[in-house]
Amino acid sequence: MWTPPRQNQSWVSEFILLGFSSDPTSNRVLFIAFLLLYLSSVLGNALIITLICLDMQLHTPMYFFLCILSLLDMGYVSTTIPQMLVHLLAHSQTISFSGCWLQMYVFGALGLTECIFFVVMAYDRYVAICHPLRYTVILSWDLCTQLTAGTWACGFFFSLIHTFLTMRLPYCGPNMVNHYFCEGPSVRSLACMDTHFIETVDLVISIFMVLVPLSLILASYIRIGQTILKIKSTQGRCKAFSTCASHLTVVTLFYAPAIYIYMKPNSSYSPERDKEISLFYNVFTAFLNPVVYSLRNKDIKGAFFQSDGVG
Repeated sequence: MWTPPRQNQSWVSEFILLGFSSDPTSNRVLFIAFLLLYLSSVLGNALIITLICLDMQLHTPMYFFLCILSLLDMGYVSTTIPQMLVHLLAHSQTISFSGCWLQMYVFGALGLTECIFFVVMAYDRYVAICHPLRYTVILSWDLCTQLTAGTWACGFFFSLIHTFLTMRLPYCGPNMVNHYFCEGPSVRSLACMDTHFIETVDLVISIFMVLVPLSLILASYIRIGQTILKIKSTQGRCKAFSTCASHLTVVTLFYAPAIYIYMKPNSSYSPERDKEISLFYNVFTAFLNPVVYSLRNKDIKGAFFQSDGVG
């Protein structure tokens, strides 16, 4: 039976995040690229939140959920990228043990919350297309608030389990994490004891928090697809599908790399490849979400140009 190690068994007080490169010139180029991506992500998501809050026509369940998604993306990318930017220019690339603990927890909490939140957004599209006349009755503001609070509670709870078990492992050296942030599998690979139990727990959490939500999303879109096919006019089918295309795009961009990172066996762990793939669900998803939703959404574009005209 696995027992947690005693606190005095772990004497690593800090970790070194190796990042992407040790070459100063390459790091300066990466700094500029990631800085632009980070600023674009934060400003794009902040713009969507602002437009939704200010435009009364966007005060609907769909845009409420989109606002929450943008808030999640802003927090998600801000958990890792600012520190990575500092490490790209600084001589020291260390992070304290407690700092690593906190970063792993918040990153995991927001990521798991977003996994479940995509189910809520899929349910919103299901109700809008399959039960349009009862949309505002089914998705009342009380239910929207409860669904949102529930996803956040689940994300932060299961991340606490993952982080606690990972950081309670004995780390007696080396302390160099081959990643740009404290990601669970990368840190866990440094533990000086067998981690099979922790890997099993993480796999169970991944199944529950990734595969189950993804199955519910697929089930929702099967029902949505059946309803769309019953629409007689081609214009009506295209309009119904366009309301789901943005959500399907961001779900694919988020889930595909996340499943690869967290569902594969530990024996196939590849630090360099995992670092590159993690950029998709961490950095590029937060950057692309505002682009996908704003370019494909007439209401968002209309609210933007209306506010621009007023200004």
